[in-house]
Amino acid sequence: MITDYLKYAIDSLMHRRLRSWLTLIGIFIGIASIVALISLGQGLQKAVTVQFEQLGTDKIIVQPGGTIGAPGTGAEAAKLTDRDLKVVERTPGVKDTAEYISRIGKVESNERNIFTYVIGLPLDPKKIQMLKDTGFAQPTEGRGLREGDIKKAQIGYLLATDNNYLGKTLKVGNKIYIEGEEFEIIGVSQKVGNEQDDSEIIIPIEDAKEIFKTGDRYDFLFVQATDAKEINSVAEEIKKGIRKERSEKEGEEDFTVQTSQELLESFGSILNIITAVLIGIAAISLIVGGVGIMNTMYTSVLERTNEIGIMKAIGAKNSDIMFIFLIESGLIGLVGGIIGILLGMGLGSIAASIAAAALKTTIIQAYFPGYLIIGALAFSIVVGILSGILPAMQASRLKPVDALRYE
Repeated sequence: MITDYLKYAIDSLMHRRLRSWLTLIGIFIGIASIVALISLGQGLQKAVTVQFEQLGTDKIIVQPGGTIGAPGTGAEAAKLTDRDLKVVERTPGVKDTAEYISRIGKVESNERNIFTYVIGLPLDPKKIQMLKDTGFAQPTEGRGLREGDIKKAQIGYLLATDNNYLGKTLKVGNKIYIEGEEFEIIGVSQKVGNEQDDSEIIIPIEDAKEIFKTGDRYDFLFVQATDAKEINSVAEEIKKGIRKERSEKEGEEDFTVQTSQELLESFGSILNIITAVLIGIAAISLIVGGVGIMNTMYTSVLERTNEIGIMKAIGAKNSDIMFIFLIESGLIGLVGGIIGILLGMGLGSIAASIAAAALKTTIIQAYFPGYLIIGALAFSIVVGILSGILPAMQASRLKPVDALRYE
């Protein structure tokens, strides 16, 4: 019986091919938009998650609060100092700490000058190892910083390989000037996949303090907890310690203390909100597609009124007539969903490639998990069926005599 209904619905759709394809357009455009946008959001979220997994679950980040400018530009209203660092180091549950400075500096070669991020890192072997563990780019050529280095620099992959930055490609042993001071290139960082990281320069923290006149001021403190399971209580103790040192009240701090998991959740929340807004916009076209299905089905009911009368005259029940039209609208949703998913996967991949090329990053990527494909297809079928309910009910309620006399 169901096979007969399905064959009848397919024959009906094939008989009205142009109208069927025009109806499908609204569905597959909506599904394609949703799949493309969600895949980009999922890809970005996955990339961010990988970055934080590299950071580790036992890490805490302390930053100045109350910024009035971009981080690392020197425009912060608050600051972290040596006193704060000592408070953190003596906090129970803290295994290691690593402070660093991040500034936008003028970088010159013999050919050209640019402004890019310059990172000042401590040279203590334990701190260097800790920062390596948090995901700081490691050199693929030459070496990284080590204890005793003065006026040495590890440059980003793009600075070494792309002459659009400093006018020429650079290699180990070349000289560059940072804020007018000469530095020797001792290493080239591995490619990270985003322009900011791949164009930054890493120098000893004492050199950074000197050329940027930061004194005892730091931009970030990385903290490693002894036990990852106690990381939240350690973070709370750090907050209490710095508040006490600064004589600040709870809730009025001019610094922030966050665990890596809290940072990941914050990024995830922001990405989810952005994705939801984009999906809401894309869903409008799907609603329009649903209205198109409803209109097509109403037209089909009118055109096939005599058919309905004949089917009822030979014994078809109201439920049979309704089921036939629901199968037909569901098929439109199914076919539209399949086309939309394939189109959305293509659009998502193309958009990710274009963004990666334009922004010089590998963070933006399309990701198509199984639940996205299955969910999009199910959603499309449901929209099709729901859009066909009212026309199907109208068809099932037609009286055989009136239907046979309809012209």
